[in-house]
Amino acid sequence: MSAVLVLPLAGMPELTAGDDLAALLIQAADRGAEGLRPGDVLVVTSKALSKVLDLTEPSATDRQALVLAQSRRVLVERRVGADGITRVVESLAGPVMAGAGIDGSNTGAEHRWLLLPGDPDGEARRLREALLAARGWSADTALAVIVSDTAGRAWRAGLVDFALGAAGIEVFEDHRGDLDADCRPLAVTTRAIADELAAAADLVKGKVSGIPAAIVRGLAREFFAAEGDGARALVRTGRGDWFALGHVEAVRSALGAPPGSAAARDVGIPSDSDGFGDRVHRVIALALLGCGEVAVDLELAQTTARLTASAVDERALGRVLARLEVAASSEGLTVAASEDTTLVLTDGTEVGARARFDADPDGGVPPRAVR
Repeated sequence: MSAVLVLPLAGMPELTAGDDLAALLIQAADRGAEGLRPGDVLVVTSKALSKVLDLTEPSATDRQALVLAQSRRVLVERRVGADGITRVVESLAGPVMAGAGIDGSNTGAEHRWLLLPGDPDGEARRLREALLAARGWSADTALAVIVSDTAGRAWRAGLVDFALGAAGIEVFEDHRGDLDADCRPLAVTTRAIADELAAAADLVKGKVSGIPAAIVRGLAREFFAAEGDGARALVRTGRGDWFALGHVEAVRSALGAPPGSAAARDVGIPSDSDGFGDRVHRVIALALLGCGEVAVDLELAQTTARLTASAVDERALGRVLARLEVAASSEGLTVAASEDTTLVLTDGTEVGARARFDADPDGGVPPRAVR
């Protein structure tokens, strides 16, 4: 194993739309890294590309509307404290990210929202071609470009940089079929080389240093590939995507209200309030989606809610009771059956009230009763 050196490219000006990013990166490399060399991996933040490509929106633009517009699908939507709604989405750029990667930090004097490029691999490829042309190097020169961004990870706290786009490099190192140090075969080990390079570069770029790029030097030549797969290959899709929905959103989707859908909005998801009474009302609205001629009487006390269901036949009654139990689980409420047609939900601190909810015969959401 050879040593790897990570060099920050400091002293770059504030980037603006139309700037020659390749020329500015080469100038920064000449100043701080003894020039750009064959065998270098140039890691550039997505912000740098978004600025020169003018992928911006005014700060007055509704951020939530931008998130939805920059998304293929919503995986999770939750209200997080008093700061508003957070959505984890499959972004148009490819990766699954909070807020579709839309960012308002480090945007210069004029505060604007920065959007991710729609084709990060294509932008990395075009930047690599511009760098090669500027240096007079051939297309098969060992030079890689990685466009980096920042995201959280399933099962782990904190944020790391990852490869949003890549060109000129093998993004994976596949060890499947190799032998480990004890001569046992490896079955699943596939290193995300491009992500490791992006994270390493961020150690010298940081989030508050104003340094948008770094060079990783010393990577083994075997990792360079003029026609590599690109970073999109790192995104889990299809059967390999074990995190296609949040656990709460999976329950709501099964009941007919996928995250980001009109049905979810109709039942109050994501919510403006998470008081006990609001959660109970969402349970009822969610359970009654598409249920036909059924009704739920509600007795809401300070710490409990009694839900008594009625329906035109026993089959419809059994269905709505089952849906109420499932919907309650999506709100984290404890459920007990006190009678054949009554469920008791516990949690919260709301005052007592009574209400009746009737399902919309057209399958819509019942109106919220006046309490």
